[in-house]
Amino acid sequence: MLFVSTNWAIRAEREAVRAGLDVTLIPTPRDLSSDCGTSLRFKWVDREPLLRLLEERSVRFEQIALL
Repeated sequence: MLFVSTNWAIRAEREAVRAGLDVTLIPTPRDLSSDCGTSLRFKWVDREPLLRLLEERSVRFEQIALL
């Protein structure tokens, strides 16, 4: 999951961890984006719960890319 800023990535990680989701902050691959250097890696099976959580918490992200 890519973000427009590191602050959003950190907030997303914090909310996901609090909700019990298995997530990790990783460096954003340069071929995906040059905007924010931090992305959130998560299990694809957790996609829907993560999206709902971030929407509920008003956490903005830019896009989701499969690695």
